[in-house]
Amino acid sequence: MRSARASYDKVIFELSSPGRFACSLPACDVPESDPAALLPKAYLREMPPELPEVSEVDVIRHYSRLSQMNYGVDTHFYPLGSCTMKYNPKINEDMARLAGFLRLHPLAPEAASQGALALMHELARDLAEISGMDEVTLQPAAGAQGELCGVLMIRAYHLARGERRHKVLIPDSAHGTNPASTALAGYGVVQLKSGESGEVDLEDLTRHLDEDVAAFMITQPNTLGLFEARIHQITEMCHAKGVQVYMDGANLNAILGITRPGDLGFDVCHFNLHKTFTTPHGGGGPGAGPVGIKSHLAPFLPVPVVAKDADSYRLDWSRPQSIGKLQAFWGNFGMLVRAYTYIRTMGPNGLRSVSENAVLNANYVLKRLEADYDRSAPGPCMHECVLSARRQKRLGVSATDIAKRLLDLGFYAPSVYFPLIVEEALMIEPTETESKETLDAFCDAMIQIAREAESDPQLVRDAPVTTPVRRLDQTLAARQPELRWKASGR
Repeated sequence: MRSARASYDKVIFELSSPGRFACSLPACDVPESDPAALLPKAYLREMPPELPEVSEVDVIRHYSRLSQMNYGVDTHFYPLGSCTMKYNPKINEDMARLAGFLRLHPLAPEAASQGALALMHELARDLAEISGMDEVTLQPAAGAQGELCGVLMIRAYHLARGERRHKVLIPDSAHGTNPASTALAGYGVVQLKSGESGEVDLEDLTRHLDEDVAAFMITQPNTLGLFEARIHQITEMCHAKGVQVYMDGANLNAILGITRPGDLGFDVCHFNLHKTFTTPHGGGGPGAGPVGIKSHLAPFLPVPVVAKDADSYRLDWSRPQSIGKLQAFWGNFGMLVRAYTYIRTMGPNGLRSVSENAVLNANYVLKRLEADYDRSAPGPCMHECVLSARRQKRLGVSATDIAKRLLDLGFYAPSVYFPLIVEEALMIEPTETESKETLDAFCDAMIQIAREAESDPQLVRDAPVTTPVRRLDQTLAARQPELRWKASGR
């Protein structure tokens, strides 16, 4: 038994010792100023900041240890449903770090930015071809902003036609960003029911379709991991009422190179480059959520639009019906370079193989686990499968308990409690980059937990026991975060 906590279990303040320092700076060679003479008194500290006093080696070892505790796609398997946490090829990173891209100032003149503008123009064309859309904007900084961008273009389209519509229809299995983006655009959200098959209930759709509906927003495949087989009928029903149809592209990883949103009747589609095209995912950004549209929405694209004149490229600001500019500069350019590299590396056949292998992997996981967990829908799935822990719940073990126990067994947990329409939901997405050996190890762990729920449920409820911290009060941490270190403890 340890007499004291190991250094890896301490915050940096606990490593502090008076008089230690991590750097040596030369004497200042310019006149020093008194901050009190430059700043208002209200902005001056009465006491020096309480910073840790540590040596350079303390700093290096502390943060190196923390980095080794991280769970990431380069070291482990992420079975997160709908998030498509797959391996990011390192060639993408090399290309994003080419000096001509990395060091290009975002406000450099067009004449000095032809390579970057050419890449953006070609990436937009590639995404348009992949999705069956006519135009693509690369500006949105994430999928959620892409949703907002698409809905704002739909709003501008209706207003240009003299129509003031007030509602957007969204299935009850939708991602949470869908209603949020819609509300930000000024629309009311109407929730549609899912049928017993897990697909949209066409009778409920019919009841709500009228001339006051601006758009119908759906994920294809949907968040149960199912392809909406009646999507052509749905888009035709919507268009008959003048309703625009928006596809949340979060699950594009399942249909890449197999079918195209534009061919299915969608008017708008956003792309999560971090989910489908292997740009880094998470960490607060930067992200990229380009939006593809049909030609009738082109006048409303955000400005500027990258245009090509003969052999040169320019930024087109002359778009009088544009919804405006979405963010500083022209998009998160490093992400665009990574996605462009991936698409060019894979080629058409490679992109199709992404979906084929993602679907194969997900159905393999579903088949291995269906005897120990309840299925949310009959039949095969697409790139992800949704199981239910309702059977384990009757034994006193919840989906959260299963997720925590997985941490002890060396795996990141799948998405839990989503979609909300599935009791004790476990949404698993293996992605195409994982091997059969990895999938078998994960499935073995899931099956072990199902057995433990029957033989020793308290073991699962007590998990995790091998992590640096045990279960935290997540609600309290979100609402009342403690951001200050206290000498009396953490």
